[in-house]
Amino acid sequence: MRVADWISASKDNSSLPYIIVDKTNASLFLFDAKGKSLGKVPVLIGVAVGDDASPGIGSKNLAEIGPAEKTTPAGRFLAKFGLAGREKILWVDYATSVALHPIPKGVSKKERRRERMLSPTSDDNRITFGCINVPMAFYSKTVRPLFQKKGGYVYVLPDTKALEVVFPRLRVQALMNGGAR
Repeated sequence: MRVADWISASKDNSSLPYIIVDKTNASLFLFDAKGKSLGKVPVLIGVAVGDDASPGIGSKNLAEIGPAEKTTPAGRFLAKFGLAGREKILWVDYATSVALHPIPKGVSKKERRRERMLSPTSDDNRITFGCINVPMAFYSKTVRPLFQKKGGYVYVLPDTKALEVVFPRLRVQALMNGGAR
């Protein structure tokens, strides 16, 4: 994977653990601070296809957010644990209210989030308001212990934009490797 190679070669993760979220395939890849792969799991992501958060989205109540605004924004984020109500979650981008957490306990049964996450294709994995839902066991056994102390980086791959637009340093890496772009 090109982004993983770039992060490893450039040490863009600043010696912190990191996650790559592939929205197209509804998958998450977890790496330790040295770039060692620690696993891949399916994820649930925002309903809307798109790479940018709607302006002001972080200050809206959930009931005020329309379907087209429910995107998981693409980019590089320094993620840290913090409170959401009474629960500690991994904030990917606090300003836009995007977090990485297990499927919330209070979601309706008709959303079938667990079934969607476990389905064989990624076609039905767009269901959230923009947050990234991961399996509970993976979150508690790997993500939380790894990110709890100092946080880490979350790289969310784009749906519609070119990789180089979202991660401009990829161009530099390509040039350093002899590629012309």
